[in-house]
Amino acid sequence: MTQGLTTSGWFFLIFGWGFILTLAIYCFSRVLFAKRPEVVVEAGGREQWGSRVGLILAVAGNAIGLGNFLRFPVKAAANGGGAFMIPYFVAFIFLGIPMMWVEWTIGRMGGAHGHGTTPGMLNLLWKKAPSKYLGALGIVIPFLIVIYYNFIESWCLGFSWFSITGKYFGLANQEAMGKFLHGFQGKEANEFFSSLVPILIFWGITIALNFYFLYKGISKGIEVLAKYGMPLLFIFGIILVIRVLTLGTPDPTHPELNIGTGLGFFWNPDFSRLGSATVWLVAAGQIFFTLSLGQGIINTYASYVREKQDITLNGLTTSSTNEFAEVILGGTIAIPAAVIFFGVAETQAIAQGDAFNLGFQALPVIFQKIPLGQIFGGMFFFLLFIAGITSSVAMTQPAIAFLEDEFKWKREKAVIAVFSVIVVCTAFVIAFFKFGFLDELDFWAGTFGLVVFAAIEVILFSWVFKIKNGWKEMHKGADLKVPKIFKFILTYITPVYLLVLLGYWFVTDAVKNFRMTDPKNEHHLEASHHIYLWGARVMIVAIILAMVFLIRKAWNKKKLAAAEGAEAKTA
Repeated sequence: MTQGLTTSGWFFLIFGWGFILTLAIYCFSRVLFAKRPEVVVEAGGREQWGSRVGLILAVAGNAIGLGNFLRFPVKAAANGGGAFMIPYFVAFIFLGIPMMWVEWTIGRMGGAHGHGTTPGMLNLLWKKAPSKYLGALGIVIPFLIVIYYNFIESWCLGFSWFSITGKYFGLANQEAMGKFLHGFQGKEANEFFSSLVPILIFWGITIALNFYFLYKGISKGIEVLAKYGMPLLFIFGIILVIRVLTLGTPDPTHPELNIGTGLGFFWNPDFSRLGSATVWLVAAGQIFFTLSLGQGIINTYASYVREKQDITLNGLTTSSTNEFAEVILGGTIAIPAAVIFFGVAETQAIAQGDAFNLGFQALPVIFQKIPLGQIFGGMFFFLLFIAGITSSVAMTQPAIAFLEDEFKWKREKAVIAVFSVIVVCTAFVIAFFKFGFLDELDFWAGTFGLVVFAAIEVILFSWVFKIKNGWKEMHKGADLKVPKIFKFILTYITPVYLLVLLGYWFVTDAVKNFRMTDPKNEHHLEASHHIYLWGARVMIVAIILAMVFLIRKAWNKKKLAAAEGAEAKTA
């Protein structure tokens, strides 16, 4: 059934846009007109951010990625449209915002004690040996994600070039675009691509740019990327939103396929979906994915601020910035445009499938059907590339910070070492991509791992370190006083929410996932793929064990240094 925005659809659109815009305007006005001095880069000791705005843009850039523009619109459209925003905003308030404050607080506290990564940070919360090993997940998870994430980034860069040059123009349907995409990814050799050379070229450029910005450091590399990349991303995004909203009715023979129908498909609520536990799980998962929670990245970024630098307002500002990119930009570009050109039935099929199908199969077809499609296609995929690179740079920083802080390596040495491992590991992802190697890494690191580590963080913060101590630490130098209701939320609701999510997964999906019998996973159905999936799991375990070894070595080194210092003092 095709229809425009209903009354309830208009309500959810206005409420969603209004809530996010109000929150973003409020936060940025507080930040821009704050009388606090900006952070100063110190000549010695640990690096620090050059400015508060640069810090916020960098953390927002970490969160804003492919999930905003591809994953979110697909998940929303497939799980109730406007009604999906109810569990989505519930998760945002009870999981997203509280966990953002927790990770900012843990990060700043760690930085004040010379720790830029979660092993040292969690050891501050719980003075027991297991804590630092639990903190290993805050380095391993983003490291595992970046191994395959930079490969996906290269697709975005490649398709930006293919759009500008018109390479895929003339392929008028998703099936043809699917062959084009698979050839480029290396899944198959076909008439479009006969080897891996094109994808390796774009991946090489992607790796080089990631290396450059990380090599330059916090204030001269990552912050510069954020200050220029984030405004460019938002400019491109707003231009594309305006273009979609002005598409009107491109095909006069199908007057029902217009922008109203496109927005209606996305925002008209299907309240019957709210009774599904899966929808609530998907909403919570999207919040974690989009805000980059449970990855240790925010902790690391927050470690580079001064001890009394405000974090409550900073955390809320970065959250609202991400939500603007997701709800307003991401929710307006892809799905409504797909409805206009493909119709509701085909768009529903897209929404039920892989999110990347929308980005790399459906949208190129759309760009061929609008005036100046080459330019808009180039802009859209370059937008995705910018969003991706700001995220991958952030994901790599925890591993670099660990070597800098715990082993006292120079940044240049740490960057070279980390990137050497990334390049080797990504080679396996590229070589075995068609067997589901990437998907396996994504599930265990990018889905399961996030919830596990977030649960560990909030339990240690609220129950072991004690909420009264955490609350006091959170408000040091605070411009924004957090409502006291969040004490209760952090103590009870957030931990229980996360534990229920994990419990539900263990009951419904754990055995199927581990034994590779999940019917929803195409690679689980192919017995010939299982050896490659086990290879991905071996890589995960190997990296975890390597991280545990490095943590043990770093702490033993500290104990030895402390003992030698005590002996020297006694003598």
